[in-house]
Amino acid sequence: MAKISWAGQSCFQISVSNSRDHSADIVIDPFEEKIGFKLPNMSADIVLVSHDHYDHNNVKDIKGDPFVITGPGEYEAKGIFIKGIPSFHDDKGGKERGKNTIYVIEAEDMKFCHLGDLGQQQLTDDQLEQIDGIDVLMIPVGGAGYTIDSSAAQKIIAEIEPRIVIPMHYALPKLKVDLDDVAKFLKTMGKQAIAPQDKLVVKESALPKEGAMEIVVLQP
Repeated sequence: MAKISWAGQSCFQISVSNSRDHSADIVIDPFEEKIGFKLPNMSADIVLVSHDHYDHNNVKDIKGDPFVITGPGEYEAKGIFIKGIPSFHDDKGGKERGKNTIYVIEAEDMKFCHLGDLGQQQLTDDQLEQIDGIDVLMIPVGGAGYTIDSSAAQKIIAEIEPRIVIPMHYALPKLKVDLDDVAKFLKTMGKQAIAPQDKLVVKESALPKEGAMEIVVLQP
């Protein structure tokens, strides 16, 4: 089982457990307060950082003594397998905004993918091969030159074919970054407004069937 909560921007906490003898907390892309709102109190066993920008790399405010991953490679910690896949923060080979790491997390018989601040308008064949079989995809949709926008996100989702999609990195009250609203993404995906949830609890046995993708909107 996994419990997924969103703190805003690209910051998630994923708590996994098998309800018997294993549990672990993963925090991804913690932000600094200068983005406009405060990071909630979070503790972690593992922290993932997609790139070294202040709205994604605030590791110092995460409690505990976490294993910190900041780039591509293969890692294992607390019984969780993590793959960092190199990518770019822009569509010009990193010339404008640098590099970005996509993370694939394998835990409790499920695969989670966090695309970080992906700026590539499309994924390469090699990236897609490494992002195969994803159950839960966390994807930026806010565009505005910082990441992919709704239309690019729609195409990438179609290529990855996840069971569940969670949009991230979009406009929020108090956010000091000008981004598109999540409503634009939902419209692009042909969805009406989706009521936000506080958290998502997901089990491998209860995932949507293949081809029956679900979009989940979380509230920070």
